[in-house]
Amino acid sequence: MVNNLRNYREQQGFTQEKLAAIVGVSRQSIISIEKGQYIPTTVLALKLASALNTKVEALFELDKNDWK
Repeated sequence: MVNNLRNYREQQGFTQEKLAAIVGVSRQSIISIEKGQYIPTTVLALKLASALNTKVEALFELDKNDWK
């Protein structure tokens, strides 16, 4: 999966801690998502997209390997 969370977070000027507080998770959760160690639930992905004023598809995209 292609993960653009960090880019969008930085464009909005949010720290990991601030974004975590907005969506109701720990900073460690944001770190894990950005590193690709954790795939967020649908609800969390929607919250992240809303907080960053974008669509889920902009934050997380399937790459060709995800179809195998």
